[in-house]
Amino acid sequence: MATLTCISSMATKRLLEEAAADFRSQTGISVALESVGGVLAAKRVSDGEPFDVAVLAQDALDALAAAGKVDPSTMTPIALSQVAAAMAETAPAVPFERADDLRALMSYATRIGYSTGPSGVALISLIKAWGLYDALAPKLMQAPPGVPVASLIADGTVQLGLQQRSELLGMPGIRILGDMPPGAEISTVFAGAVCVAAPARTDAASFLAYLASDRTAALKQKIGMAPAPAR
Repeated sequence: MATLTCISSMATKRLLEEAAADFRSQTGISVALESVGGVLAAKRVSDGEPFDVAVLAQDALDALAAAGKVDPSTMTPIALSQVAAAMAETAPAVPFERADDLRALMSYATRIGYSTGPSGVALISLIKAWGLYDALAPKLMQAPPGVPVASLIADGTVQLGLQQRSELLGMPGIRILGDMPPGAEISTVFAGAVCVAAPARTDAASFLAYLASDRTAALKQKIGMAPAPAR
């Protein structure tokens, strides 16, 4: 059988790697996965690279569908992801239950790391809504595309990092404080679609159906995600 090609953002890399292995064992269909920064992934699909499947944040896929780059009839919600906060594993314990705790941490931190893509956009919007952007802007550091915020925390580049929980889990040198507290939640629905340039559309649709199925629910929970709500 032909090998499917799939491009995704880094947030779903672990989910797709493990799911692809199980999908192959069930169907015999292999999936060649490439995970990069979400902005770059969307650009490569937009530029017409011949991927079979794209898995990105829902709003990014919607934009690609509007541009005629993915088939909107194949749009499949896959996973719901929450943004979490983390500090170095050697940092002192801090309260992290309320939005006020997060605001205090942001004020205390000398550098705050955050990611590209929808979670980063949502974080900046939250900071602006709180009226703190001017005060915090000098200490905000956006990780380069494809660079985990966790690595910036672990090497001391930033004191506080905010990124999808799935990208923080299991990373060395950090301690996850928790998901963003009530009143400051940032969630992202990741979805998949068949690219219009897909060489293997039928197999691509089968892979998307598998990713959205109950068979992957436990895997999503293991890596800090949840099944996506119906659209």
